[in-house]
Amino acid sequence: MKVLMYYRGSYMTAVTCVIIICMLLVFQTPIDEFSEGRCACKDCVREQTHSAWFNELYDLSIQPLLTRENYVLSGDIYKYWKGLQKNKKESNYTVVVEKMFSLFPDKTQYLDASPKRCRTCAVVGNSGNLKGSRYGHLIDLHDFVIRINMGPTKSYEKDVGSKTTHRFIYPESAVDVENSTYLVLSPFKILDMEWLISAFTTKNITRTYKKVRPSINANRHKVMILHPAFIKYVHEIWLLKRGKYPSTGFLAIIFALHICDQVNVFGFGATSDGNWHHYFDETLTPFENDSHAGDFENKTIIRLQQENKILLYRGWT
Repeated sequence: MKVLMYYRGSYMTAVTCVIIICMLLVFQTPIDEFSEGRCACKDCVREQTHSAWFNELYDLSIQPLLTRENYVLSGDIYKYWKGLQKNKKESNYTVVVEKMFSLFPDKTQYLDASPKRCRTCAVVGNSGNLKGSRYGHLIDLHDFVIRINMGPTKSYEKDVGSKTTHRFIYPESAVDVENSTYLVLSPFKILDMEWLISAFTTKNITRTYKKVRPSINANRHKVMILHPAFIKYVHEIWLLKRGKYPSTGFLAIIFALHICDQVNVFGFGATSDGNWHHYFDETLTPFENDSHAGDFENKTIIRLQQENKILLYRGWT
């Protein structure tokens, strides 16, 4: 009887092992899924492919950031970017870029994608619809919190949060950033890059097309520069050449779609009464002007929400 029980126990153990092995083979993630860049989120931006509209616009081969390896511009990109220049007197692009990368990081700083990563990102605009929203804690829970231009956090923490990992600026909207924050320059002209160099060195550039800050407090080891090709891509593909160039906020959203797995957007659009102003002042801002395609940008952001590519928080909805 003891022998029978022994063999029966061994048989059940063997059967159990076979079942476990079969389950592992069935449910394990195939290696080729890892090679496709799948992430650990329940839903990832790059995995949702049901939208033909999004698939046609979304191009991960476009590198968002300028580096020493990719700074040479093709003829069509340089022609486009040169068309954005507001000053007729231009410096040599190559000389400026070489000097820039002698001061700032010359490699992409976010290449940490892996199947085990689920990077959540909050893109925080400056709309007045953030006032009274109480989104602050929710915003701060994200891995990356991307803020735009001069949008402050001090005294507004309950509504906008206090965490900032990236701040998108251009010379005319520059503010000081914390030592742990990445400064992301949106260069619409060579002079913008020269200003960036000057702000950390000679501090001699005080004016572009208007008065600008000669210097800013920021960590030079955490400086990023958007690639002119990326600006062109956002302007011509996403915005269909509307406006003179894309807004900093819209650039930040498309940037987030390229480096994040889940993207939540706060502080874009009008307030509940239909007005357009910043959460930190009551000055009404024009919805549509000769620089940005505000109406089309807003409709595109709403479309991204409808296609489940972003989650849009508007405070009053």
